[in-house]
Amino acid sequence: MTSAHAQLKIEITGAGANRLPIAIADFSGERIVAQALTSVIRADLDRSGMFRLIDGIGMLGDNTPPPFADLKQRGADTVAGGTTADLNNGRFETRVRLSDVLKQNTLDMQAYVHTGAQLRATAHRIADSIYEKLTGEPGIFSTRIAYVVKSTGRFELQIADADGANAQPALASREPIISPTWSPDGSKLAYVSFEAKKPVIYVHDLATAKRHVVANFKGSNSAPAWAPDGKRLAVVLTKEGGSQLFLVNADGSGVTRLASSAGIDTEPRFSPDGQFIYFTSDRGGSPQIYRIAATGGATERITFDGSYNVTPRPSPDGKSMAYIARTNGRFQLALMDLATKQTQILTDSSKDESPSFAPNGRMLLYATEIGGRGVLAAVSSDGRVKQKLSVQAADVREPSWGPLVR
Repeated sequence: MTSAHAQLKIEITGAGANRLPIAIADFSGERIVAQALTSVIRADLDRSGMFRLIDGIGMLGDNTPPPFADLKQRGADTVAGGTTADLNNGRFETRVRLSDVLKQNTLDMQAYVHTGAQLRATAHRIADSIYEKLTGEPGIFSTRIAYVVKSTGRFELQIADADGANAQPALASREPIISPTWSPDGSKLAYVSFEAKKPVIYVHDLATAKRHVVANFKGSNSAPAWAPDGKRLAVVLTKEGGSQLFLVNADGSGVTRLASSAGIDTEPRFSPDGQFIYFTSDRGGSPQIYRIAATGGATERITFDGSYNVTPRPSPDGKSMAYIARTNGRFQLALMDLATKQTQILTDSSKDESPSFAPNGRMLLYATEIGGRGVLAAVSSDGRVKQKLSVQAADVREPSWGPLVR
């Protein structure tokens, strides 16, 4: 499968309410560079569902104030524009100014030095900066996503930018690859591979492309989840009977059992503060979500509505939890407020799986099926912004959203 076919294509299918009206002026300077920056920044902000783009602004002068009266008439609250200059050594300097149209003042000025190859990355950083300045939350345009692409007789663990561009294979295999999950610093992926004809957990260093086995015990080794400190993983092993929760150091040493039940315990996930581990268990008869202190001890049941609730994913701020609920025979992405236990179904599909929060908690990436084929989809945590991400003629599953880039 060539990488041209492996690019994720994003379609926006629903937009947010109360979007902030912003104008992104055409960047001036070297034409190809300026156009590339402008188009990526616009696409990022548009895709977030937080902004409504005001078109037809043209270029802004470098040292002249923006045409505030015209911008106000067009309905823009803020405007961003910039210039890019060739520094002649293969490098460019891009200067960006963000202005408040209503107050007619400058909100932010930034300069970025980059190469031609770093155009998209620079545009994502600029979009992140604008997003953070206007919403008070970190932008996620510079983050990466991992997912598994299945084509005939071949599985590929791919890593792409958050907008689906620059897809690169981290691993290719004839056997299934499942459960990829990012280390907290974004330098590694843990995953389960069946290349040894059974499930084995690996940790893969992305910079060196080297990997090591974390768990290869008798039976099944599955569902790795990183602790927030990046030093340990919660895993599911059957080496002592049924599927049970264990903790293991990231180098594969120090395996300790965390919980024991007569049922199946699986799909662990740490809370963002590292205090608790949420997991799925059928210990009460039907699959429900529970939590246990990361040091062990008594378990607490979290879900009570319905007979099937699985795959807990605590939000980055720890206040809510995404999971998959079966309602009227449909498997849908749900979000629970952990304080009030209020729950909202976020999707209208029927075969949702593998939810993964964006690191600012605003969006959720998940896998679903459309026309018998696996696609990725994204939805905002309020359910309003919806996107579909698909790869031409292939099945895409097991998404995992990487951490913020520091």
